[in-house]
Amino acid sequence: MSESRAAIDDVTRIFFAAFTNQGGTRPAVDDLYRLLLPQAVITKRSGAGCEIYNLAQFVEPRRKLLTDGSLVDFHEEEVAARTEIFGGIAQRWCTYRKAGVLNGRPFAGRGTKTIQFIQLDGAWRISALAWEDEPT
Repeated sequence: MSESRAAIDDVTRIFFAAFTNQGGTRPAVDDLYRLLLPQAVITKRSGAGCEIYNLAQFVEPRRKLLTDGSLVDFHEEEVAARTEIFGGIAQRWCTYRKAGVLNGRPFAGRGTKTIQFIQLDGAWRISALAWEDEPT
């Protein structure tokens, strides 16, 4: 089981790192296409509503934002997590923090993500993701 936990930790670390453009680093958003299933369901909850994305709807606007100069020095990282594994499925609850400069204005925030994983062909992949930022 600890081998699965380590693999899930790695997938999660790579997921968060995919959005980093801190210090001029090129974000590794293409990693998201190999970490998430093509049919993954991605949901952002904010206020009383939510936005639901497929994989491309989630990745491509973030790629643009992280590479067109609108969002710079961005970094997001997991700060705490709890993972439950049963056979080839897993659920992770995590809190994260993020910071960057959006349209010339520095910002920082925190939130919670829930990530569902499935093991396919010996590798752990993300099958669903939902998050909500803490109110600012």
